[in-house]
Amino acid sequence: QVQLVESGGGLVQAGGSLRLSCDASGNTRSLKTRGWYRQAPGQQRELVATISRSGVADYADSVKGRFTISRDAATNTVYLQIDPLKPEDTAIYYCNAVNWSNSDYWGRGTQVAVSS
Repeated sequence: QVQLVESGGGLVQAGGSLRLSCDASGNTRSLKTRGWYRQAPGQQRELVATISRSGVADYADSVKGRFTISRDAATNTVYLQIDPLKPEDTAIYYCNAVNWSNSDYWGRGTQVAVSS
């Protein structure tokens, strides 16, 4: 089993920046991919960014150039840097992890609100 805990959300003005963190515990050696999803009010959850165990990052087209995913292998922490923030980035951001059996793990989410 793997446990994921997000932190770093909050209320930020448009044009500002934010860094979200996702701490993983448990059987982290079983994980092949870590990532971030988001769900805006009334919308489906969407993939934002992923990073492989080897450090290869991938992004949704809508966030390329503004979002940066990174990881600290020593602490099993994955980060999502958002700069600059836009009002349309307002959503609950969820941390995700996938193991080698393609099972998904999810955090409870952290709220990001961007004021215009």
